[in-house]
Amino acid sequence: MKRLPALAALAASACLALTACTSASDLKTDDAASSGASAGTSAEIPSFDVSGIAKQDDIAAMLPESISSDGKLTIGVSADYPPAEFLDTSNQPVGYDIDLSRALAAVLGLEATAQHAEFDSIIPSIGSKYDLGISSFTITPEREASTEMVSYISVGSQFNVAKGNPTGLDLSDTLGLCGKTVGVQTGTAQEEDIQGFNEDCQAAGKDAIDIKSYALNSDATTALAGGTLDAVFSDSTVAGYAQIQTGGAVETAGKVFDAAPQGIVIAKGDEATAKAIQAAVQYLMDEGIWNDILTSWGVDTSQALTTAEINPAV
Repeated sequence: MKRLPALAALAASACLALTACTSASDLKTDDAASSGASAGTSAEIPSFDVSGIAKQDDIAAMLPESISSDGKLTIGVSADYPPAEFLDTSNQPVGYDIDLSRALAAVLGLEATAQHAEFDSIIPSIGSKYDLGISSFTITPEREASTEMVSYISVGSQFNVAKGNPTGLDLSDTLGLCGKTVGVQTGTAQEEDIQGFNEDCQAAGKDAIDIKSYALNSDATTALAGGTLDAVFSDSTVAGYAQIQTGGAVETAGKVFDAAPQGIVIAKGDEATAKAIQAAVQYLMDEGIWNDILTSWGVDTSQALTTAEINPAV
């Protein structure tokens, strides 16, 4: 699920190794390692090579010495949310947010250090323990009131279908789901949304959606690949990553629903760091590097923002 401040209980039920996430407050390091291990069983875990990214002196000069003096960019991350951030079998943080952190550090001439922490503990530690927080933080007015946030991606919900869409599912309109069998993970926003789509079917006098709820999203994805389901509905980044983790047995289909921006978190009032991070993110966007990072993780690049903003209107 998208990382929202008041959805801890929902997030706890919305995540898993293959294609979703786990509440940081409920996940211990060993569990996160298992998540990474499971995520890598179907295919090798991706990684983006940042060695070709050169330091940009003009952008690096914008960063306060209080951040740059130790040569490191220390990132707080709740490594429990594939494919954005999770732990591999060696307990090392990986994911597209981790690759973004490394790319940002390269632009600034620094070394990125990602430190795993409970999700709710990251923001209070920005400016003291961590230079930044990069962990799928949805931008909200409440967070912008207490931090500086630089936008970089917009994440919503999306469908997976089996490779080639063998059932011919038409997702140009959600009424195309009527009479179809759709899998969702129990307790997620997608489970609520699919109930709404089902009501639309009934109001239109069409057959109901046969909704199958699974404790784990990976179970739904396995059922889809095996032909038991016509589609699975999940977070849009999760849906994209499922393509890699199933070796192409499933693919994304249709538009992204209800997308919301996510942002990099900086300490409130640290405008100099916020402007430096904004400039570094914008450089990665302009050079196509941010799109390349997302592509390497199977994420639809239509979700990549093209303009990095500080505290955008939400």
